[in-house]
Amino acid sequence: MINTALEILKKYWNYSSFREPQDQIINAVLQKEDVIALLPTGGGKSICFQVPAFQMDGVCIVISPLIALMNDQVANLKKRNIKAATIKSGASNNEIITLLDNIKFGSYKFLYISPERLQSQLIQQKIKELNVNLVAIDEAHCISEWGHDFRPSYRNINILKTIIPNANFIALTATANNKIINDIALNLELHHPKVFKKSFYRKNLAYQVFDVQDKLGKLLQIFTKTKTPAIVYVNSRRKTKDIATFLNANNFKSSFYHGGLSTKDKDLAFKNWLSESTPIIVATNAFGMGIDKSNVGIVIHFDLPFSIENYIQESGRAGRNEKKSFAVLLKNDSDILVFNDTVKKSIPSLKEIKEVHRKLYQYFTIPLGEITEDFYSFNLLEFSKLYKFTPIKVDTILKILANNGIIILSNTYNQKSTLFFKTSSKNVLSYAIRNIYTKNFINSLLRTYSGLFEQEVKIDEFAIAKKNNMTSGQVKEQLLRLQQDDLLDYNQVETDLEIQFLVPREDDKTINSISKNISKYLTQKDKKSKDFLSYISNNTICRSIQLLNYFEEKSTKKCGVCDVCLSEKRNKKLNISEEIITLLKSKYSLTSQEINQFISANEKDILIHLRELISENIIKINHQNKYQLK
Repeated sequence: MINTALEILKKYWNYSSFREPQDQIINAVLQKEDVIALLPTGGGKSICFQVPAFQMDGVCIVISPLIALMNDQVANLKKRNIKAATIKSGASNNEIITLLDNIKFGSYKFLYISPERLQSQLIQQKIKELNVNLVAIDEAHCISEWGHDFRPSYRNINILKTIIPNANFIALTATANNKIINDIALNLELHHPKVFKKSFYRKNLAYQVFDVQDKLGKLLQIFTKTKTPAIVYVNSRRKTKDIATFLNANNFKSSFYHGGLSTKDKDLAFKNWLSESTPIIVATNAFGMGIDKSNVGIVIHFDLPFSIENYIQESGRAGRNEKKSFAVLLKNDSDILVFNDTVKKSIPSLKEIKEVHRKLYQYFTIPLGEITEDFYSFNLLEFSKLYKFTPIKVDTILKILANNGIIILSNTYNQKSTLFFKTSSKNVLSYAIRNIYTKNFINSLLRTYSGLFEQEVKIDEFAIAKKNNMTSGQVKEQLLRLQQDDLLDYNQVETDLEIQFLVPREDDKTINSISKNISKYLTQKDKKSKDFLSYISNNTICRSIQLLNYFEEKSTKKCGVCDVCLSEKRNKKLNISEEIITLLKSKYSLTSQEINQFISANEKDILIHLRELISENIIKINHQNKYQLK
């Protein structure tokens, strides 16, 4: 029988030792103390609750903000033969009851659940029936209105203190200052929690910000020098494929990853990167969960992230093996303009939030005062076009509504419609000639998508509609007509999102009740974007010092490896050479010892500069063995 935490770690995770301060955190949890753990990205937060929960009788409830993150964690535990479960999106009451009964009687160790689910009285009642040994709150900074991703639904987690009073709590986050830590303790009603903080300082990670016009050229330059596995982060799905294609064309093996890929394609891209058959992966920020590859040598931000917290989390995936690694950010004046424009476009007013919220209910013909438990298929672009909204703003508003417990959002991006021409190209062209009204439409399909005669191809009806000056509804009608004429197989998927409404329709009254939360969220979002711009624009203070001070770690020790520190070293080197030249102009010739008396630098540095000036043909050694200008 396995008794110790170290034995469990070795058997199920194949690690022979804990990282600092994992073992101290685990001991505190086992002593039934409430714990707050602040560990930077890559610090092994999940181990801190998974290992002790495994040692205790009963089940550990894990509160997590993202469906995809929960699914990922459950899948990882199942791979290790550890029984874990989560409530799937759209589950009926009967399915929820069956799942929780299975957990109760089936020796499950972990139940992953979103904070929104805790609002359900059914789930609260079923949790009462479980033997809960521990409550773990992941991404605990979401509790605080000062956090970078405040979710008011996190404020309701303390209901568990009433439901399961004997379970202790552990709150975990990678990004929090003292104000946020105090907020977490207060809102979770933690009793004298033990707080563990690991420094954000990464001595082996060089933060470097480069101002470059030709970013693609810079990538080639970087990958010519750096041969370790790498991640390139971009802000659009299209760029992931375009840049990976560019790198492959230049003999740098790359794959790409974004939220719109099918599960199969995501798994293949991740597997190829993990095995290093494609050591470079170009990705959106959807690539991040479950990454534990220790030898990533460089993380490059090709586009600007929107906060220091996001930047730190993504950059922190480099150098987990403690070897020298790099976090490189590429920027230029155009990026700053785009950044400011995107922030401006993505931050809605209260009036706009009310308008989108009202139109959502109208879109699904839900009357005032009514609520339904149905999940509705939703196409964000189509909705935005219909009501003349900006898609990026609608996206932000949907997240605000979800974070405030008004709706539940479920991504279905990987479910795309498919098309396959089941007859020959000759027959298709012949059909197009006979049906003059569909000729241009068919030609547009064939130009847009390759392989339609060989296999099922994923399509985007909205994109097709845009190309043909039609609505996506008209596109679907055309495709269904072609299917009826036995020309093609059209497997139609209606949506990229699913929405469930959690409160009855009350229009402005609903938004007014959460307006204070919304205002704080928008103010924070704006401040964090400005803080990030300030960081990348400050070329006088060591990057590491800037980041540490942002997270309230007071430090004056320069890292010596960031772009600011390296620039200082180069300038210092340049200044010594100039001082030597100026000195020799006034003194004609001097020995190295004499030069050392006039210049305040160590003798070794002066000798290096003297050799460089000789090699550059600026000075020479005369017959008296003294240095003089040429």
